[in-house]
This record gives sequence, C-alpha cells and structure tokens, in this order.
Amino acid sequence: MKLRLKLWEPYLLIAPAVLILLAFFAYPLLQGLKLAFMHYILFEPNDVRFSGLANFKAILTDNNIVRILLNSLLWVVLTVGLQFVLGFMLALALNTRFKGKNIYQSIVFLPWAVSAFLIGMIFKWMFSEQNGLINYLLMKLGIVDKGIPFLALPGFSIFPIIIAMVWYGVPFFGIMLLAALQSVPKDIYESADIDGAGRWTKLFSVTIPYIKPTIILTVLLRVIWVFNSADLIYIMTNGGPANTSHNLSSYIFNQISYTTDFGQASALGVIMLIILILYTLIFLRTTKYDEAGDF
Repeated sequence: MKLRLKLWEPYLLIAPAVLILLAFFAYPLLQGLKLAFMHYILFEPNDVRFSGLANFKAILTDNNIVRILLNSLLWVVLTVGLQFVLGFMLALALNTRFKGKNIYQSIVFLPWAVSAFLIGMIFKWMFSEQNGLINYLLMKLGIVDKGIPFLALPGFSIFPIIIAMVWYGVPFFGIMLLAALQSVPKDIYESADIDGAGRWTKLFSVTIPYIKPTIILTVLLRVIWVFNSADLIYIMTNGGPANTSHNLSSYIFNQISYTTDFGQASALGVIMLIILILYTLIFLRTTKYDEAGDF
C-alpha cells in the first residue's frame, strides 16, 4: 500500500495545478475553438448554428485584415527589438559598480510597477495635439507652427503606442538580463583577460554565448506577451483612425465590442494561436535553444 502511494505521490502533488489549468485554460480554449466554427452573434440568440469555415472566410475577405497583420508584425518587431536592445544596454550598465547604483536601479525599473492604463493615459497626453508635451516642445523649438495630431494620423498613429510600449517593457529585459549577467563566473572573464581579449570580444565571445538561454527565453516570452497585448492600443487610440492602429489582439476586442460577433472573434483567436505556435517552433529551432549556453 505504501509503495503504491509512493508511486502515485508525484501525480497527486501536481493534480491541483493540472485541475486549475484544465479549468482556466483548457476549457476556455476548447470553447474558443468551438465558437470559431459557429455563427454566434450576441444579439442573434435564435440564430446560433454551426457555420463551418464561414468565419475564416469572412476574415480573409475583411478589407482591414492585411493592414492589421502588417501592424501586428510592425508592433512586435519594433517593440520587442527596441526593448531588447535598450534592456540589454541597461543590464550591462547596471552590472558595473558605480555610486548610487541601487537608487538608480530602483528608478529605471519603476515603469514595470506602473499599470498599463496609467502609462497609456500619460503617453496619450504627451502626444495630444492640443496640450501635449511633445507638441509643446516642438512649437517652442520652432520646428512646427501648430500641434500635430500624432494619434489621429493614418499609418502613423501606431508609432506613439510603440514608443509607450517600449518604455513600459525595457525593465523586463533589464531585470532578466541583469540576473543572467550576474550569474556569469568571473573566472571566465579572467581567462579572457589573460588571452588578451578586449571589451567587445568578451561581450560577443563570452557574455552573450553564456547568457544565450536567458536571451532566447526572454525574447520568446516577450514576443508572445507583446503580440497578445492590446491595452495600450485601446487606451491611446482605440485602434483608430479607421482601424489603422489595431493589431490582431485589439481587433478581436473590437469585433466583440462593436459587432458582438463571438464566432468571428474566436476565429481570429484561433489564427493568433496558430501564428504563435508556428513562431515558437521556428524560433526555438533557428536559435538552437537545446545547444544554447554550451562552450
């Protein structure tokens, strides 16, 4: 009896976590997949039916879908790229000793503690045409004669949101990469110094290869996080003007809010899920995560 309990002990210990995942992840996922193949509009309760691929056909013929896909690509590449570069520079700077380091470290990590709603409101005010800080500075410097409607320019309105998202996400990379940098053994650097390696050689031949697993995982997770992010878009532009600043995630909320078409919104969610699964598989294969960190 005791031996049998011992064999089942690991399964019993993980059972609560598995049940929580099934309740809050698996069930909603299955329901979303089911809705993707149904005609399900909230204000048409008597016309709920299986519609096959009709929702996906409607998405492919949507005039906005190409722009939204391009916006999603631009949103992820620029946001995560700039967050990673600035976060890595921040981590390298904080990995050195200087006076007041702890105070400076707490200040630069502050954005991570601020809510996305507040960040969205701050940057919305900064880019405001009427009384925004950016337009005020531009007019004071004589660069422009009147305020520019940054958040109402088709094809441009997504860039202020990207700037806000970059500012919001830099501390994430800073914290993660700083922790990885502090784990690099000092004797590796001492050996590199003995071999006559310079600063840049040590960075690209020692530091980056050693923390490569952390870099891969943080970039992987951050891309998924940013790709699914819609809060700043809703707060700053609500996807406007004319859906030109939507990404896939915010467009799903738009479909639910304005058309109450849960079937088509679920189909968009399935497309997002497929994109993220393909991205994860390709990214891990191309970065050779299994071999990362090996010297």
